[in-house]
Amino acid sequence: MKAIATEKAPAAIGPYSQAIEANGFVYLSGQLPIDPATGQFPEGGIKEQTRQSLLNAQAILREAGLELKNVVKTTVLLSDIANFGPMNEVYAELFTAPFPARSAFAVRDLPKGALVEIEMIAAR
Repeated sequence: MKAIATEKAPAAIGPYSQAIEANGFVYLSGQLPIDPATGQFPEGGIKEQTRQSLLNAQAILREAGLELKNVVKTTVLLSDIANFGPMNEVYAELFTAPFPARSAFAVRDLPKGALVEIEMIAAR
């Protein structure tokens, strides 16, 4: 196993890695919509937070020498399932066909009061 980390995404806020590479796959921890430059959520709502979460994940993938096109599976956690549509609009802007497999569901709470958290698995 090899840990992957970049300052272009928020540092882990607990005992975990931004990503781990093993057996040709890169497993990204859930990315909160924290702007690494400010340490804060972006202004706005679910669309802005979704974009920031995806940009954070993209920065980690790039550190591993990969891109969003290498992603084979995502899991999207939402604080409210009513945010699915707006999240999906932004998601569709950053991913291209063939789209990765995906699960998306609402959870009771997300760390720091985030509206979204996105984790990914990418293949070399």
